[in-house]
Amino acid sequence: MCVTLIGGMDRLKPEYIAAAREGGATLKCISRNERNFTDKIGNPDAIIVFTNKVSHEARRKALEHARSRRIPIHMIHSCGVSSLRDCLSAQRA
Repeated sequence: MCVTLIGGMDRLKPEYIAAAREGGATLKCISRNERNFTDKIGNPDAIIVFTNKVSHEARRKALEHARSRRIPIHMIHSCGVSSLRDCLSAQRA
């Protein structure tokens, strides 16, 4: 399963990737709204947005991208590694 994570803390990126790998998923991290933002999202199996650490514009673009391609999107307010683990385990179930 391929998942794109939008938001979160830059310093936790290695922990996010390790937690996803433990859960059997590959993770792409995008920490902020950048040039070619929607191109960087790609076509994953799911999108997770940490809403407390991302701009409103990036959240809006992610929602539009997910809806246009029918990709499941999960909005989580906290940005901890345990929140990511919980979301990934719920995605598999």
